[in-house]
Amino acid sequence: MTDPPRPVHLEDDADLEAFIDTHDVALIECYTSGCSMCQAMEPVLGNVARETGIPIGLVNPGDDLALLERFDIRSVPALFLFRDGTQIAQIAEGFLGGDEVVSFLETHVPGAVASE
Repeated sequence: MTDPPRPVHLEDDADLEAFIDTHDVALIECYTSGCSMCQAMEPVLGNVARETGIPIGLVNPGDDLALLERFDIRSVPALFLFRDGTQIAQIAEGFLGGDEVVSFLETHVPGAVASE
């Protein structure tokens, strides 16, 4: 039996690239250490990963400033959705509940969301 999917902490742009390249679809959350909304999102994203089967990576752009430029991050938490290595959607509206994140995924990658 395999472990249920859970968010993976990524250290830098190289880890992020490897994560995106490894998965057909991947959701990335950009967060900062002092962000309470970001901290509140982590268990939500854990539930979303288990519910949908979509791999989720967590990265702190403060640890690799190139990420700030690459994604033009203005606020956190920010979610970026990738399919086949290409960013296809993003959302940065503060805290999102699990249903909102799943809806975002179903809108942009409907065939990728695992059904229970």
